[in-house]
Amino acid sequence: MYLKFAELIFLRSCIDFLYLLLHIKKGRFTTLITTIFMIYNDQLGNQIRINSTLSRIVSVVPSITELLFDLGLEDKVVGCTKFCVHPNKPYLTKRMIGGTKDLNLEKILKLNPDLILANKEENVKNQIEFLSESAPVWVSDVKTFDDSLSMIEQIGQITATTKQATEIVNQLNSTLKPKKTSIKVVYLIWKDPYMTVGGDTYISDMLNRCSYINVFADQNRYPIVTLEEISDANPDIVLLSSEPYPFKNEHLTAIKSALKNIEVRLADGEFFSWYGSRQLHVKPIES
Repeated sequence: MYLKFAELIFLRSCIDFLYLLLHIKKGRFTTLITTIFMIYNDQLGNQIRINSTLSRIVSVVPSITELLFDLGLEDKVVGCTKFCVHPNKPYLTKRMIGGTKDLNLEKILKLNPDLILANKEENVKNQIEFLSESAPVWVSDVKTFDDSLSMIEQIGQITATTKQATEIVNQLNSTLKPKKTSIKVVYLIWKDPYMTVGGDTYISDMLNRCSYINVFADQNRYPIVTLEEISDANPDIVLLSSEPYPFKNEHLTAIKSALKNIEVRLADGEFFSWYGSRQLHVKPIES
């Protein structure tokens, strides 16, 4: 009787092993290991079902890529865009999956990501919707500094880096304490035609936090302006952003000659437009 029982145990072990072999797919276990999924809301209000143990993250937003590294998740990032330059050009060591608005969708899906991090404004809607049919896509929507802090906290929860996320949020709050707004500013992001920022943008909120009053805050998004309109608005200072248009000293000189008695300076566009942890690494105005 004992021998028969042992034989049954051995036979069951063989069956379990065969069952195991049948459920190996592409070198990875599929159904044998119980996977725990959590439900999270992204910043658009979509419910996203995400694996509680992440190992393959794709970021299609440069500022979020840097945040992931600052959270200590660099080993889990498997893909990023060609514009993900911080820290130390990660697109050189991770799989480069195109630009923010021209993603290589096939390459992304071949990476078999268990999480894709995107942004409403920086990425193209139909590309993100296509990816969401095959992988969890968490979309950020950042219009204010507080939205950015909330994004950091939520990504910290999703990636089990809550402690690191809280530290970053505390550092940002300490570094960017609200100041009394007193300096009237025009912040230019483009040339030919000149474009500035409206009051409903993240950049405008960051300007306010740095003591500036956006003179075009009554407009939305990114209005086109002329040098004459800028002069009529009578700002104390005009800031020329380093991105998306790369304003340089020659542009500063030309604009300064057209805007008599108005200070014109170059500004670090990443500081004012990159939500996440970028403000901990750069200064806003070039000296």
